[in-house]
Amino acid sequence: MGAFSTETLRQGIEGDKAANLLSLYADDAELRIVDRNTQPSNPRVLHGRNEIGELLEDVYSRDIKAHKLEKCIMQGDQVAYTESCEYSDGVRVFAESMITLRDGKIAEQIMLQAWDE
Repeated sequence: MGAFSTETLRQGIEGDKAANLLSLYADDAELRIVDRNTQPSNPRVLHGRNEIGELLEDVYSRDIKAHKLEKCIMQGDQVAYTESCEYSDGVRVFAESMITLRDGKIAEQIMLQAWDE
């Protein structure tokens, strides 16, 4: 994929392979996830493309009906976006992320997500 942009982010999120989205991350990227199970005082923290890639491979291996980039705002090296996902069984997920870019790659990401229960 090309240089980071709203369109490359859309292609990565809405694509059908984890590798497309993973290509947007720096080798030493950090992803912090806050949700019902990993609350703010103890978020899930993934370090590096290998750990982030394992998560993305798991997500993209599921029976997903649709992933969608809802909104994206870029200002310099800061990006905020929302995404939604619907699984074939009807379960929906909504996530908001704030990312910091370094040399055109995602260096840091904080993701807040909510799942249907």
